[in-house]
This record gives sequence, C-alpha cells and structure tokens, in this order.
Amino acid sequence: MTTDVEQSARIPDSEYGRLIQLIKGSDSVELKLTVPAGAHRATIAGLPVDPVEARPRQVFFFDTPDLALNDAGIVVRARRSQGGKGDTVVKLRPVVPSELPTEVRQNPAFNVEVDVLPGGFVCSGSFKGRTSGQDVRDGVSGALPIRKLFSKEQREFYAAHAPAGIELDSLEVLGPTFVLKARFEYEAVGVVEAGDRLMVAEMWLYPDGSRILELSTKCDPAIAFQVAAEARAYLAGLGIPLTGEQQTKTKTALEFFSAELAGEQPTGVTTSPVPAAKPAPAARPTEPAPAESTPAS
Repeated sequence: MTTDVEQSARIPDSEYGRLIQLIKGSDSVELKLTVPAGAHRATIAGLPVDPVEARPRQVFFFDTPDLALNDAGIVVRARRSQGGKGDTVVKLRPVVPSELPTEVRQNPAFNVEVDVLPGGFVCSGSFKGRTSGQDVRDGVSGALPIRKLFSKEQREFYAAHAPAGIELDSLEVLGPTFVLKARFEYEAVGVVEAGDRLMVAEMWLYPDGSRILELSTKCDPAIAFQVAAEARAYLAGLGIPLTGEQQTKTKTALEFFSAELAGEQPTGVTTSPVPAAKPAPAARPTEPAPAESTPAS
C-alpha cells in the first residue's frame, strides 16, 4: 500500500514529458535528496565519508526583508570557503532553456541546470562568478558595496530580472549559514570503473540549532535517468530513507533570516529536541577562610 508520504515523493506521470524537455535543453542535472532529521546520524555513519575532513563554508544570501527577490524567482548568493576562496551566483528560476537569450545561453559563465528531487523538479539559469573570501567578508560587513562582489554580467542579469527599484546595494544580508561539505565516490550498479559517480553530502547548520542534510549528484543530461536509478539503488542499499519530506536549503535559510530581521522567532527545520539545561545547584553558604600562618623565618 502506498502512503501519502511515498506518493508525494514521486513526480506525477503527467510531468515527465515537461521534465524530459527541460533536461534536453539543460547543461547539467543535479539529483538531490533531503535526509530526514532522525536519520542524519545513521546516514553519516553509513556513507564513505570522514566527517572531520568535511570542508567548511559560510553561505550568505541577499534579499529584501520581505524576500521580494525570492518571490520573483531571483537568488543572489555569496560563499566563503577554506583557503581564502569565494564565489557568487545570481540565479533565476524557473526558466525554460529555449526561451533564454542566445547571448546569455552561450556565455561560458552561465549554466542551465535542472534540479530533481523526490516529488518535483525545477530548471534554473545561473550566472556564476569568482571572488575572494575576504571580499565576501567585506561585502557582508558593509566595508565593500554588495555590487562589487558580482561581475558585470551578473549585475546585468540581475538588473534584467529583479523587480524594479531593488538595487543590489540596497539588499539585506541574510546569513551566514554554516555548511559542511564532503565529496565521495560510490560504486553504481552497471558502472564498470569505480569512481565514475561522485556524490556530495552537505550539512547546513542554522543558528537555532536546526539542520538539513542533503545528498546530491550531478550528471550530464544524457544519462540523467540512468544516474538517478543508480543513485537510488545505492542509497536504498544503505538503508537511507528516500521518501521523507523534502526541504530546500535556500528557502529555509531565507525564511529563517527574514524572520530574524523582522524580530520574529525564526522557525528552522525539525530536529531532535535539545534537553533543557539543568538548573544550577544552590550555592553553598561561604565559610570564612582559615587564617594563613606566617612561616617562621
């Protein structure tokens, strides 16, 4: 018998034709799975990753306090990583690849990707950029204008799709969110050479103690359905739940920090409850310290 959760984790048959067309027009496909909070520990223990080797990142989003960019399908992000590195992205979603301007589509800094997760998919177009970790720090602290973090092409793409009157330098900083990222190879069914498949585990840690664990793998559009079947078989073989509620990292971060700006109590993802701190024992009455004796000379 199929449960409601299992049914919601399936892409409707009526949507497969549209999915296939989007994949054909894309540059890459990313298959994603959010692991239920109760399975985080077992999942990390079962994967071929060493948690202490995970690479830390700081992720910052930029939006208005009421998330007007997100409502318009725009994501503006900057990240810092080890070694003084930084990167940025201006993303638009959803997009239809065939409807994008030719000059944008042919730009090597622009990428069209279909994200597929249990129960749904979305096609996005992203202008990516490189910067330094220090520039990101300066940008989020106000020492550097936010627009300076982004290339001319990114700024033009933003101006073409952002709501009128919302300038990059007027955006609020939503973050940081601390992220741990680990890559590992896995043996896929039917793949002769080990290492042909690469998977990523990301743990997003939000300031209220909530967290999201996402597993993902990218592939060429031509083999997307094959890789999806292989990844599903691999994860199922490890006992990792494949039908849990799917939560997006970006949406969770935006809503958390937006609520914080508004002075509301942010609501993160559900995690195991943290036991309340035990009250401190009552202080004992102090006794006068014994008089120190003077050593004989």
